[in-house]
Amino acid sequence: MGGKIGEQIDAQYRDALKVQRLSRAQLTEVLVDLKARIGGDFYVVDETPGKIVFGNTHCPFGASVFDRPALCMMTSNVFGVIAAENTGYAKVSIDESIAKNHDHCKVTVHLSPDDSAVGREYYSSD
Repeated sequence: MGGKIGEQIDAQYRDALKVQRLSRAQLTEVLVDLKARIGGDFYVVDETPGKIVFGNTHCPFGASVFDRPALCMMTSNVFGVIAAENTGYAKVSIDESIAKNHDHCKVTVHLSPDDSAVGREYYSSD
């Protein structure tokens, strides 16, 4: 389900921005904007050519997320699909999460294969 939602959201952002593919800067902005629109408080912690690290202090799922890390798969799927559709590849890791009783979330989106990184991989549909 998260994959289909990611594809739809990606298409809507690309259409609104009138681009065939999001630039790297647009990708980062879109992922932050998307979470803000659904009540999250995501922000960029670190950004390198190979990855984007996001922090978050407010889960869009609210208190219902506690002890339910499966809900984080929605973030992984949507971020992964959008990133992969625009860069060709993504690996998403939920490094820390409010769902696992941290006071924040830390989500890393790897944009090139890295065998040392743990996470779920996503590929462009092209």
